[in-house]
Amino acid sequence: MLDAIVTFFTRAFQAVGRGLGLAVAFVLRPFVWLGRWFTQRGVILKVVLGVLLLGLVGLYGYFFWTTQRWTNFDTDYARAYQRTAEVKPSEPSGAGIITGDDEAKPGDGAAQTCRRSLVVGATADLVDFNVNQNAWISSMLLYKLGLFGLDWDRTPYFDNKAAFQRGVNQAIRRTTIELVDTLGRVRGTSQIDADLQSARGALQFDETTWYFGLSPFGPKTPTPSFYRAAIKDLRKFNDRLEKCEAVFDARADNLLQFIDRIANDIGATSAILRERSEHYNGGWFDTRADDRFWFAYGQLYGYYGILTAARADFHDVIAQRGLVALWDELEEQLRASLRIQPFIISNGAESGWLMPSHLATLGFYVLRVRSNLVEIRLVLDR
Repeated sequence: MLDAIVTFFTRAFQAVGRGLGLAVAFVLRPFVWLGRWFTQRGVILKVVLGVLLLGLVGLYGYFFWTTQRWTNFDTDYARAYQRTAEVKPSEPSGAGIITGDDEAKPGDGAAQTCRRSLVVGATADLVDFNVNQNAWISSMLLYKLGLFGLDWDRTPYFDNKAAFQRGVNQAIRRTTIELVDTLGRVRGTSQIDADLQSARGALQFDETTWYFGLSPFGPKTPTPSFYRAAIKDLRKFNDRLEKCEAVFDARADNLLQFIDRIANDIGATSAILRERSEHYNGGWFDTRADDRFWFAYGQLYGYYGILTAARADFHDVIAQRGLVALWDELEEQLRASLRIQPFIISNGAESGWLMPSHLATLGFYVLRVRSNLVEIRLVLDR
């Protein structure tokens, strides 16, 4: 009886071994064929193919390195904007940061200061963080080619940084739109600032453009080049603002509209997280959960710096309307949301005990931030 049991397990393990051997042989067969074919070629062809192979290996090595290395990522970076900018005397031109409440007029010298806008500065810094301090992943050739033709966003690999950068870019785009439409104009009726308009146009450019494209066919200017141009435009505007040659209209109604737009933007992201969390419960095996998570995380990361900077630019309005405590709570909730940094993103059932629901967790903080923004808006609207 014992011999029969031993014989059974021996044959079973031998069968498994033969099956694994056949599977490995099947996988390696194309490489063995390529190796034989390569050895039969001439020297010149071998050198050319060898160089191409080394180049491909180098490209993938660089791609893997850039997608995994996050340069200057700092969840406390917004502390640099937690100050009120130094006020300089106003110039007769009537430009600069227009402060005070709704009754402030661009010609009133007492209602103006000439200093740089921290919102504009934070926006430029975030663009610099995305495309200069780090490589812009979404427009890299290997990212566009995907994994054997499969979009990287549909895999659990090498897409987290790209999603994070796109989330930061969403906050940047929203801010530049408001800078052009309201914040960079006097009561929204003056001429649109050329530098802000140029920056907005550059930052609205497609996020995935490489040096060459098929539609339309031909060479192209890659995405990072447009974003770098936007940095120059934003900083040029701030230079002019410091010289009282431009306007940043820091009135209560402009802050209300700015907060309202951000709340709507974050609300849309909350809906994306909720939809994925409710309809897909793949746990650690949901390959789209990570890009949803890191997009929302990047958006909060961007707004953390921008809203902290807005506190300095709208210092008078926040103090006069009694918003200090509410703004403290807003910054605290934004900072708390950035503490969620799981090694592997899991989209399990919210009531599950084995696989957590990181999307639901981050979604909770997104809603807390949006709730703070809505409360600030209600106070400003009184």
